[in-house]
Amino acid sequence: MSERVAVDANALMMPVEVGVRVFDELDRVCGDYDAVVPDVVRAELATLSDGAGEEATAASVGADLAARCDTQETDGQYADDALVALAESGAVDAVCTNDGPLRERVLAAGVPVIHLRGRNQLTRTQP
Repeated sequence: MSERVAVDANALMMPVEVGVRVFDELDRVCGDYDAVVPDVVRAELATLSDGAGEEATAASVGADLAARCDTQETDGQYADDALVALAESGAVDAVCTNDGPLRERVLAAGVPVIHLRGRNQLTRTQP
């Protein structure tokens, strides 16, 4: 049975921002997994991609990558809260993010976090 990994906006933006091939790295770290993106993360990427500059480009790429993931409907308005709620409810087995405060909240909920280690590799941190 594959694990469910929730993916945050900043993880989906890694290919442009830090040159990490996020799905190749998730394949390496997780093996068999299903990637899920909360609906509020998709909305966040859509909003960010409307701007200009590198962040907008990264968000546009992130939105394209999110299309490869299942959408998880959530009740929250904020992406971080939605990801923590998914972790707390047991709906996901891990969260992929490079957001420090979110990482701490997910770990406090007892769920592993997959995050950037060094320049271009993801690693898993257990709670």
